[in-house]
Amino acid sequence: MAMQVTSSGPQTLQKAQGDRVTLGCTYTPGPSDTGELDIEWSVISADTTQKDQLIMSYTGGQKYLHGNPGITTGLDFAARDPSRGDASLTIATLTPAHAATYQCKVKKPPGVDMRKVSLVVLARPSVPKCWMEGGEEVGSAVSLHCKSSHGSSPLRYVWRRDRGGAIPPSATQNSHTGELLIRNHSRSFEGIYLCEASNAVGQESCKLRLHAVNPPSRVGVITGTVVGCVLLIIIVLLVIWLLIYKFDWSRHEKELSNEIREDAIAPESRPTSRVSSRYTGVAYSQVGTGHAQHLPSDSTSYSLAKYDSRYGYAV
Repeated sequence: MAMQVTSSGPQTLQKAQGDRVTLGCTYTPGPSDTGELDIEWSVISADTTQKDQLIMSYTGGQKYLHGNPGITTGLDFAARDPSRGDASLTIATLTPAHAATYQCKVKKPPGVDMRKVSLVVLARPSVPKCWMEGGEEVGSAVSLHCKSSHGSSPLRYVWRRDRGGAIPPSATQNSHTGELLIRNHSRSFEGIYLCEASNAVGQESCKLRLHAVNPPSRVGVITGTVVGCVLLIIIVLLVIWLLIYKFDWSRHEKELSNEIREDAIAPESRPTSRVSSRYTGVAYSQVGTGHAQHLPSDSTSYSLAKYDSRYGYAV
């Protein structure tokens, strides 16, 4: 009997990003394996022309880390003392950089054995969004949709009733797109629906309530349409009347202002007089007589006007 790695777990592990994982590597040395124990964990290169990358080792009773800190951070042996038959590797917090094929190699001369494990790091699905397309009227078509914005493929969507029993078989659902299609909606479909988005490392869900309402009667639709049309016509006529009224009033104000300007009284002009304003009376004499009219006795200062044939009036 020689050195033998005894771990029998799965050769491929699918784990979620952020999880803790242990890659098993238990071993049993043979009776003739008396040399110094040497344990190596390596990342196998996908390119066969490239060397494998040593990431952690145990020799002489000491642990050593090798290579890129982005990969080696959080690496440790699962057992406090790997020399007691357990060389399993633990990664504290998985990141996408940890996705690789790992090899555990245990040597204790002259015996040696190894084991490979493939690690797949996936992202859990995010909480999906649920929404509805179409109306909730009885007899219409309605579809329920569910979608996660993040998560490693393949994502699978499943609709089920949260309450009220199973979904009627006439509804069809697509597990890849997350659609639940109801072609002829009825009250039997009413209830709360739950959509579950899942992949190999996790699942999340969302809920949606579906109602069933009776469609409006044709009489009500026709009546509402007629009433709406009549109101629209009244509003249009009212707007036209207001525009015409405003136009007529503006024209009336303009004409009224023009009439006021035309009827305005012109300012009086001051006529000039040939007779000084300081005289209050004039005495005239008859033509052809030598007698002159006497001014009233109470007049103090008057001059007698005489007829002048050149002008034809008294001056």
